[in-house]
Amino acid sequence: MSRAALLVLADGRFPAGGHAHSGGAEAAVRAGRVTGAASLEDFCRGRLHTAGLTAAALAAAAALGHDPAELDEAADARTPSPALRAAARKLGRQLMRAARATWPSAELDAVAGKFPKGAHQPVVLGLVARAAGLGPEDAAHCAAYESVSGPATATVRLLSLDPFEATAVLARLAPELDRAVHQAVAAARLVAAEGVDALPAGSAPLLEIGAELHAAWPVRLFAS
Repeated sequence: MSRAALLVLADGRFPAGGHAHSGGAEAAVRAGRVTGAASLEDFCRGRLHTAGLTAAALAAAAALGHDPAELDEAADARTPSPALRAAARKLGRQLMRAARATWPSAELDAVAGKFPKGAHQPVVLGLVARAAGLGPEDAAHCAAYESVSGPATATVRLLSLDPFEATAVLARLAPELDRAVHQAVAAARLVAAEGVDALPAGSAPLLEIGAELHAAWPVRLFAS
């Protein structure tokens, strides 16, 4: 496996559109739930163990070669908010476009043709990891890290938070992120025998509610 490919895929500058999304941070900031580094850490921790864990497991399952259509349905079922489903598919479409230019693959071409409006981003992420020669652990690490790095970066812009403080939040969460990845990959390996019900489905109602409120705002800094 190429460690360099993992760095390219996990790099926030990879042109997959993630910079335009706050992972729920913008709604949380306006609601007063994120006001500084301490509350950002609480927010990211909650996101990691719910939406992040689910995304990591979906990405790992896709990287293991499970049916992307079945995984996409599982992602839909685990995303009650229409706004978040739309955002996930848009991000999946953008990631697919960037990945097909970076790591050309017949599998990516086939999935892109099957999902013209985009598959869920974690599913695409797992497929892209396969195309890049990476494994399920790599895919899960990318998904889990994105679940917390996006909100942390967005909060720097939203609150003018010291970027050193935001980065320190991510560093403190690193051990928990590793444990979440281990849990996600273990669940993904059960899909072959038990089906997609083996994948985690952590609930984060405030993220879902916040996404719906955010989508209705006439003016906002981030797309989601």
